[in-house]
Amino acid sequence: MKFAAPGEKETVEIENACGRYLAEPLMADHDVPAFDRSPYDGFALRAEDTISLSSSNPGRFEVIGQIGAGSVFTGTVGPTQAVRIMTGAQIPEGSNAVIMLELTKEIGSSIEIKRSLSVGENISFKGEDTQKGTVLAERGTRINAGIAALLATFGYKNVPVARKPIVGVLATGSELLDIDEPIQPGKIRNSNTYMLMGQIERAGGKPIYLGKMEDNLEECYKAVAEAMGKVDILITTGGVSVGDYDYLPAIYEKLGAEVLFNKIGMRPGSVTTVAQSNGKLLFGLSGNPSACYVGFELFVRPVMRTNLFNTRPHLRKARARLASDFSKANPFTRFVRGTLQYDEDGTLAVAPSGFDKSSAVSSLASADVLIVLPGGTRGYQEGMLVDILLLEDQTGSEWPWENIVASYK
Repeated sequence: MKFAAPGEKETVEIENACGRYLAEPLMADHDVPAFDRSPYDGFALRAEDTISLSSSNPGRFEVIGQIGAGSVFTGTVGPTQAVRIMTGAQIPEGSNAVIMLELTKEIGSSIEIKRSLSVGENISFKGEDTQKGTVLAERGTRINAGIAALLATFGYKNVPVARKPIVGVLATGSELLDIDEPIQPGKIRNSNTYMLMGQIERAGGKPIYLGKMEDNLEECYKAVAEAMGKVDILITTGGVSVGDYDYLPAIYEKLGAEVLFNKIGMRPGSVTTVAQSNGKLLFGLSGNPSACYVGFELFVRPVMRTNLFNTRPHLRKARARLASDFSKANPFTRFVRGTLQYDEDGTLAVAPSGFDKSSAVSSLASADVLIVLPGGTRGYQEGMLVDILLLEDQTGSEWPWENIVASYK
């Protein structure tokens, strides 16, 4: 995270802003409402003229005009007078309450009222929603439909947003087939690339597939060196374990890149390697799909979110009841792909989403959390409370997750 830094700003039209991240705080440059207005169709009048009114003692008010939304009444409301007012219209001078239309009876050019009103009743006052100068959304906030409404309210036709970080994906391995190639003995289709591209988009970045690399050191080096000039962050998948054809350590050395760490005490994703070259990060993720997936969420995502000016870049942590046994021993902290569910009483529960091996693909399809099972345990039983990391959440978290980090120590 020492190499994660805020990125650059660009401007997009408001209709293209949803899903992007604010590059500047969203400020209110005027009060909302900008004037006292009516939240209902009805009649504006003076509350003091209604004090003694009741069903047994109704009162009559002369209707002296009408105000549509967007119009202004130029007169002044006097004693026992009323002005017909539409929802959203400005409260006329002299009046201090609004009675809803359904509570009145029209009699010619007058209305009859059978109840008293208090001063300010049924009036939306200037600035009661938002006051000028209020920070409505901080820099780094993800723009959703509600933020878009605020942007429109305050006249942001063009919205300052964080430029999407360009994240390149290089797949390594002679065993990889393109997705439209028929299955061959000893070969697998290149699923990691498309999984990572989806994760990159979910995290707010712009994915670029830079192709496959065969198991050849010089070819791999040239591909990585060329890719570094095209991207903000580079991800390679595969080639990071200890086999004869795992070239990434040698490539990093040839590039002059500094290896920040190589191998992690966790499952899956223990072979995750991260290096930096002139401040640009290179992530060497496992070729196993689940390990690659977890490595991205724990290490690449926070860097990307920081680049998007977000101050809560890590996955958000919550607690849930384990809905099934997980008997596998954990010498290292394990991040299990899981699915949220609700018990009959509404209690939040979580269960592994399928086959739990680092090579598994099927368990990723329904995974919306990572179940965190600290190391040094002999398994977990149904009903136990466990930490979970929310994959689809946009709120995020600051580092660290205290009790999770403690489990590594």
